[in-house]
Amino acid sequence: MMISRDRLLATHVGSLPRNEMLSDLLVRREEGEEVDKQRLSHEMDRAVQHVVERQAEAGIDVGNDGEQQRVGFQTYVPQRISGFGGESKRRRGRDYEEFPELIEVLARRFPKRSRMQNAPEAQRELHYGGTSPILHEIERLQRSVKSVGAFTECFMTAPSPGIISTTMLNAYYDSREAYLAALAREMRKEYLAIYQAGLILQIDSPDLAMDRSMFYRDLTDTQFVAAAELHVAALNKAIEGIPRDRVRLHCCWGNWDGPHIYDVPLERILPVLYQANVGGLSIEFANPRHQHEYQALGRNPIPDHMVLLPGVIDTTTNIVEHPEVVARRLQDAVAIVGDRERVIASTDCGFGTFTGREWVIEPAVWLKLKTLRQGADLASARLWGPP
Repeated sequence: MMISRDRLLATHVGSLPRNEMLSDLLVRREEGEEVDKQRLSHEMDRAVQHVVERQAEAGIDVGNDGEQQRVGFQTYVPQRISGFGGESKRRRGRDYEEFPELIEVLARRFPKRSRMQNAPEAQRELHYGGTSPILHEIERLQRSVKSVGAFTECFMTAPSPGIISTTMLNAYYDSREAYLAALAREMRKEYLAIYQAGLILQIDSPDLAMDRSMFYRDLTDTQFVAAAELHVAALNKAIEGIPRDRVRLHCCWGNWDGPHIYDVPLERILPVLYQANVGGLSIEFANPRHQHEYQALGRNPIPDHMVLLPGVIDTTTNIVEHPEVVARRLQDAVAIVGDRERVIASTDCGFGTFTGREWVIEPAVWLKLKTLRQGADLASARLWGPP
């Protein structure tokens, strides 16, 4: 995992807003429509170039393609792995079931969306169809980065076997363990392609926290922890052989503007997160429901081989954090980790988790990334002192 000896680095979780033209093409392709491949490729080129330029302008050190080439952070998987079909009946989070008013607000705000509650299910043996799509994504990112002269390091995201399993539900394998094993086996090909291209692999795994109030809501906390351990074991199998310092794990409670009163406490899942063979943990701390949870890290210290990527920017509100707020949050993170070099400033989640469902308007996104850099600089000056 990349570290800095003289200042706090700045990164983000991955997804960034997509323009309307690209969003339309991505959604139509996901729905099975024939789209003009040349036009789609052109729009992807344009979008990736745009977000790389804007990240560079904001001062991001470790950047990516903003997931411009995907319809959603995990729902793109059936386009690359055969064996999916039909429709899953994924349960909504408890926030939405307990507060139906949220659904009404969502329907008005996001009339079009990708398949989150009705993604296809696993109906046959899974087979990854080849690395050509991911290699095209990587090449497009690297081409844009080279032309802009951006970033000290690049990362690319990929969903964990666990979150795929709780989004594209199992209707074929005889056990949850068997389904997770199949997903780990097939997604390993994508993980390896990202690593072998020289990029940092970010595994997006909200299942390790968010699914406590969704897929696993009927379990006890103890049973949920046991299920999460199965998810981490599958992930470890999938990334076996990839150096841990080239992998970072993102965990969150769900990137939505809701009460979050049913979220599992960080302290219950930290021991599970520490079982992952990764070099960095990305955890949200700007979410008002979880800003206090640095205390959990104090009681369960992060292992010496891990870097913490604390979320110090909220990705569900258009309020732009003041640099001083960001700096104080980062200073708190450094104080609890005990090592300034093992903290990288980040955001809570992505800004474009699903196509057409952006909580934050695009101009505010770039302002938030800029203030992330400014806050990291303030904190760095206090942590390292004048040069």
